[in-house]
Amino acid sequence: MDEATDVKLEGTQSLKGLEGKYLTFVLGKEEYGVGILKVREIIGVMEITAVPHTLPYVKGVINLRGRVIPVLDLRLKFGMAAKEYDERTCIIVVEIEGPSGPIQVGLLVDSVSEVLNVTAAEIEPPPAFGTHLDADYILGMAKAKGHVQILLDADRVVGKGVLETLETV
Repeated sequence: MDEATDVKLEGTQSLKGLEGKYLTFVLGKEEYGVGILKVREIIGVMEITAVPHTLPYVKGVINLRGRVIPVLDLRLKFGMAAKEYDERTCIIVVEIEGPSGPIQVGLLVDSVSEVLNVTAAEIEPPPAFGTHLDADYILGMAKAKGHVQILLDADRVVGKGVLETLETV
């Protein structure tokens, strides 16, 4: 293994462990990716029922074929300005580990791009500065197809505090 793929992230995970398929999506002018194995489905925006006394970026819940799924607006979570929904706005339903087992959460994004196969050689560690995101959410930066995608850790994006709140919904 060469030095580039053996860089440790937070002392536990090498960049080689990050290679694989990522669903890429757009928020504002930036492209992001989330591991395809976390993605359950992609749906268009549907009626979201607001839930009182939740964090500002928790838009509410949707009824997806009889299941109540909480929805987070990633623009608001990442400190971006709110945006009107359009025909490209969608919800990526991901499955993450909650305190009492797997939980499905919807991530509201501007648009979905494609599924990218990212190799370890295309991934760099997250920057120490220069992004408006909390670096804890970032697995790495992928340089693929002439663009840079910010690879996100879905579990950390949702966060433990949010999960505990959502499990009571």
